[in-house]
Amino acid sequence: MRGRFYYLYVMSLHESKSCGRCQSPFECKVGNIAQCQCSGISLSDEEKKFIAGNYVDCLCRSCLLDIQREFRYKPTEEKLKFLQTTVRNR
Repeated sequence: MRGRFYYLYVMSLHESKSCGRCQSPFECKVGNIAQCQCSGISLSDEEKKFIAGNYVDCLCRSCLLDIQREFRYKPTEEKLKFLQTTVRNR
């Protein structure tokens, strides 16, 4: 019986946290990752390395998605700006 109660206890665990990037409060559901706010966000190895190197704890969903966008789309935006600048200067 102890195993079943322990399982139910672990599944109910959650923590109130503040995002290390924007300081907004959120709930981390460490006991049930499928229901956690970060569930479903797939980060590249480069994005994970950046987060691990710059933050100590969890980030809110909004910041995770912002970082993901920065890594995936900013290089394209920078290329477009460069191309637009180059075309204007001709």
